Amino acid sequence: MSAIGALLGTVLLLFQIVLLARVVVDWVAVLSSGPEPEWRRTAQRVTHAVTEPVIAPVRRVLPPIRAGGIGIDLAFIVVFIAVLLLRQFVVWL
Repeated sequence: MSAIGALLGTVLLLFQIVLLARVVVDWVAVLSSGPEPEWRRTAQRVTHAVTEPVIAPVRRVLPPIRAGGIGIDLAFIVVFIAVLLLRQFVVWL
């Protein structure tokens, strides 16, 4: 693997980790009760700032679907799978 491929693979891995952190922080916010702690607000701000520029254009094409009281964000799922596949392809090179 070339140095550029290794660097791109590392960047994609870090982006995957931030995507997973976004899911965890968002679910903690949904499932918790009481006042919102400052650490969670900061974590949401950071994870959304990093991931939203990639997810927002996809969300314009694939809006979330509503299933009763639940919204399923297809854009997030598509971006996550695309990053997984792109990272596998880059590492394979």
